[in-house]
Amino acid sequence: MNAVQAAIEAGVPGVLGIHIEGPFLNAARRGVHDESKLRWLDEDGLGLLTSLEGGKTLVTLAPERTTPQIIRKLSDAGVIVSAGHTNGTYAEIRTALDHGVTGFTHLFNAMSQLTGREPGTVGAALDDDGSWCGIIVDGHHVNPVVLKIAMRAKRKDRFMLVTDAMPTVGAPNKSFRLQGRPISVNDNMLVDEHGRLAGSDIDMATAVRNAPAMLEVDLAQAVRMASLYPASFLGLERQLGRIEPGYRADLVLVDAGVNVLETWIAGQPSK
Repeated sequence: MNAVQAAIEAGVPGVLGIHIEGPFLNAARRGVHDESKLRWLDEDGLGLLTSLEGGKTLVTLAPERTTPQIIRKLSDAGVIVSAGHTNGTYAEIRTALDHGVTGFTHLFNAMSQLTGREPGTVGAALDDDGSWCGIIVDGHHVNPVVLKIAMRAKRKDRFMLVTDAMPTVGAPNKSFRLQGRPISVNDNMLVDEHGRLAGSDIDMATAVRNAPAMLEVDLAQAVRMASLYPASFLGLERQLGRIEPGYRADLVLVDAGVNVLETWIAGQPSK
C-alpha cells in the first residue's frame, strides 16, 4: 500500500489504486495462498485497509473471517469490498451483501458452491441482482457451460472479465516461484507442484477474444466486460470505460483478431 501511495503521488500512469486479495481469507478455500499468513479482520486491520489516499482500494475477503460491522465500516470509508476465498453460507454472504459487499472475486473459484440444499457463495452471487462478478474466461478455471448458465441467471452487465494473471504473462520464462514454491505453465494452465491452479497465464486481450467463443456474447459485449463494467464496479464509470468527451483516453488499438497493436494511458502512448 505504501508503494501504491507513492506511485499515485508520483503520477505513475495507469495506477488507479490497489486490490488486496487477502490475508482475511478462509483456509478451507485458500487456493495457493499461504495458510500461515491468513488472519481474522479486526479493527486494527480496518485502519490499514482505509489508509490509501487518492486512489481506489478493493479488498477481497471471506465475510465469515470478519464481522458485518467491519464490512460496513470498510464500505462507509469508500473501500470496495468483494467476497472471495470464502466458505460462507448463503445466509452469511447475504448478510455481507446487506452490509456493503458489492462484488465477488473470480466467481466459482475458491468459494462455496451452489448445491441443492445450500446455495453457498455462488448462489448468493447469482441471486443478488446488483453485485458484480469477476470471471476468468480461460477454459480452465470454470467450464464455459457453467459460465453461460450463470450469465443467464444474472444481469449480463454485472459480469467482468478478469485475468488473475501472474508473472508468466508476456514473459519468455513460463515458471516462477511463489513463497518458495514452484509455479509453472502446464497444458496452458498455471499450476503449483501439486497441480492446483495458481492464477492464470492469460492477458486481457486473450480474455476478450475468449468471451465470444466461450460465452456466446458478441465482441462489443466482451469489450464492455473488460472496460465499462469494471470501471462501474470501481465507481469510475464517469472517467473510464467509454470513448467519449470528458473521459480519460485510456485506449487500446486492436486488429480484427483482437491482437493488441498500440495502447495509450491518459492519452499518452504506452511503451
